[in-house]
Amino acid sequence: MTPLNPYADLASLADPEPDLEPEPEPYHRPLRRTYLNERDDSDDPLGLGLRADDEDEEWTRPNHRRRKRGISRFAAVPITIKLLVAALVCTAFLTLFDRFAVLYAQNKAAEKLKESLHLNATPDVDIKGFPFLTQVLDKHLDQVDVTIPDVAADRVSLARFSASANDIRIDGDLPSSIKGATIGSMHGNVLLAFDDMNRELGASQVKFSQLGPNAVRAVGELPIAGHPLRVQAEAHIRRAGDRGVSTDISQMRLDIADIAVYRPGTGKEEGLRLTRKTAAELSRQAAKVKAMLSIPAIAHRIGIPQQYIDAALHDEQKLHDLTGSPRFIEQLMKVNLVDVVMDHPWLLQKVGIDPKIFGTLSGLTKPQLADRLSLSFRLPKTPGDVRLRTITVKQDGIHVEVTGANLPFGDAAKKK
Repeated sequence: MTPLNPYADLASLADPEPDLEPEPEPYHRPLRRTYLNERDDSDDPLGLGLRADDEDEEWTRPNHRRRKRGISRFAAVPITIKLLVAALVCTAFLTLFDRFAVLYAQNKAAEKLKESLHLNATPDVDIKGFPFLTQVLDKHLDQVDVTIPDVAADRVSLARFSASANDIRIDGDLPSSIKGATIGSMHGNVLLAFDDMNRELGASQVKFSQLGPNAVRAVGELPIAGHPLRVQAEAHIRRAGDRGVSTDISQMRLDIADIAVYRPGTGKEEGLRLTRKTAAELSRQAAKVKAMLSIPAIAHRIGIPQQYIDAALHDEQKLHDLTGSPRFIEQLMKVNLVDVVMDHPWLLQKVGIDPKIFGTLSGLTKPQLADRLSLSFRLPKTPGDVRLRTITVKQDGIHVEVTGANLPFGDAAKKK
C-alpha cells in the first residue's frame, strides 16, 4: 500500500492557477523581391497608386538629443574658454587702434617740430609707452625719441641730431589736434660728420679725420695763385659757451711742391723755409749759393761769421768746404725767407718758386687760413634751456652731448 502524502491534501485546498495565454508570435510580412514602382495588385486593385492606411510607416519618437549634439560643438565649450577668446579678440582690436593712434600722433608731432625749428627735413618721431590711449587721456607722454637729419648750423650742417625727451606735457587734444608741447627734460647727441665737412667747407679738397679724442687732422690741397698747395693742419675742438663749438687751428703748413714750406704767422717756427731737398741742391750749385750768401740778411741768419762768408765768396774751395758740410744745410733750412724775399723777390726764382704764390701767401693771414679749416658751429636757437656738454671726436666725426629742460614747442613756445 502506497503511503499517503500529507502535502497532497494541502495542495488540493489551494485555488487553481489561472491559465496563461500564450504570447502571440510577431507578424512577419512575407519577403519578396520587388522592383522600382512595382506595386501589389491586391493592395491597389484600381491601379491608382494609393496605399492603404495600415501601410503607413510606424511613427517613432525623434531623437532630439543626438541632433542637438551634431548641430553645434561650440555649445559644449566651457564658458571660461569663451570669455578668454572674447578677451583676446577685444585686446587685439584695442592694440591695433592704439598703434594707429600712435602713428597719427607721431606724424602730427613731426610736422610741428619741423615748423617750430624751421627744418629742411621732416624729423623722425617715435612715441614710447603702451598703451598710448591712456597717455592721450592724460595729455602726458612718458618718452619721445626724436631724430632730426641735416640741421643747419652756421657754415656746416649737422648730420644728425637725436634726442630722447621725457615728461612731455601736451597742449591740445591727442591725437587729432596737437597745438604744442613742453618737454620736461631732454638728452641728445649731435653728430658733425667728417663727410659733410669735407663736402661743405670752402676747402672742398681738404679731408678731415680723427687725430685724437679732442683733435681733428686736416690734410689736402688749397688752390693758391693757381697752384695746388698741399695743406696740413690740426684742429683742437672745444666748447664755446652753452651752444657753440670752436676749433683752434695749429701746426698749419702749406707745402710749395717739394721746394719750400710756408707756415703762416710770426712765430719762431713760422714763415717760409726751404726743404732739405732744396737746401741740399743749393749747396751743390755755387752760383745760387753765392747769390744767397751775398744777401747780408741771409748771411746773418745762417749764423756763420761774416769773414768766412766773404772768403767763400772769393774762393771756390772755401765755398765748397763751407756749403758741403751738413751743418750748412741745417742752417740754411732754418732761414726764414719771408722778410728777405720782400726786398729781393728774384730770390724766389732762384730757388724755383713762382713769386705769385708768395704774394698770395703773404697777403693771406693766419686767421684767414685758419678760417678755411675751421670746424666751429653753433646750435640753432631754440626756446628753453639747451646746453652742450661733452665733446668727443670719433672715427665718423665730432660728437657733442646735448641736454635741455623745459623746452616749449608750438603754441606753448608762443605763450612764453
